[in-house]
Amino acid sequence: MNFNLTRIAPTPSGFLHLGNAFSFLKTKALAEKHGAKILLRIDDLDRERYRPEYVQDIFDTLDFFEIKIDLGPKNVQEFENEWSQVHRMDKYRAALDQLKSTGKLFACDCSRKKIQQLDPSGYYLGQCMERRLPYDKPEVVWRIDTAESDFLHYIEYPKQRKSSLIQQDSMFYMVRKKDGLPAYQLTSLVDDLYFGVDLIIRGNDLFPSTLAQMDLARNLGAEKFKEITFHHHSLIKSPSQEKLSKSAGSTSIQFLRKAGKTLADIQNMIPTRLNPENDFQN
Repeated sequence: MNFNLTRIAPTPSGFLHLGNAFSFLKTKALAEKHGAKILLRIDDLDRERYRPEYVQDIFDTLDFFEIKIDLGPKNVQEFENEWSQVHRMDKYRAALDQLKSTGKLFACDCSRKKIQQLDPSGYYLGQCMERRLPYDKPEVVWRIDTAESDFLHYIEYPKQRKSSLIQQDSMFYMVRKKDGLPAYQLTSLVDDLYFGVDLIIRGNDLFPSTLAQMDLARNLGAEKFKEITFHHHSLIKSPSQEKLSKSAGSTSIQFLRKAGKTLADIQNMIPTRLNPENDFQN
């Protein structure tokens, strides 16, 4: 079994941590096993948190783990001048325009606080669908109506065809943010199709995003996305069993490198096996 292209897709919103390293190493192991090239795709449309030093940290981390990038930027300047997502805005806007024609798109002005007030679960339940807010109203997001979404079919590594209903935490997912920029679910889908990715490796925490993107692909008529293979791997947790975050400085790769840790030292700190067959999404 061979794949053509997989990707490493970090967000430059903080310094990378052990969880990111684990996912990078998973990607490297699978790419080597199946002869796939690796694309570096940096998701940088969270402009409020974007910092060039975080982009540099991505390159430093890849170099430290000896991960060869076959496609993508080689340094911060090349990234900003040629590979940033801001250079693909026309593709995202075209997808948003296409979604308008489906009748599945609606505008929403609910804040996180309001969503919490409407339902204690904190999940958004489509309260704005019938309000028919104009798309150009200030401070609105654009969401997809998933109320009647049917089973979504996807391929789990290595060749398992599975199906699932969209999960509650990704129902009515966002495709455009309040700042007018396209949201993650849309940019990730458009980029993977644009670059020709056929193997997506991500943590179990992003399984709801996989389903949202499968639904989005169906709304866009993007049939090629159905043939992409996904591998959802387990997560590295903190000692208190919480998901690692970029604000946790003691687990950042930069902190560990500056503390004198070697590549072998950090690899030994990752408790989960790197064998991809050991980490299926159940």
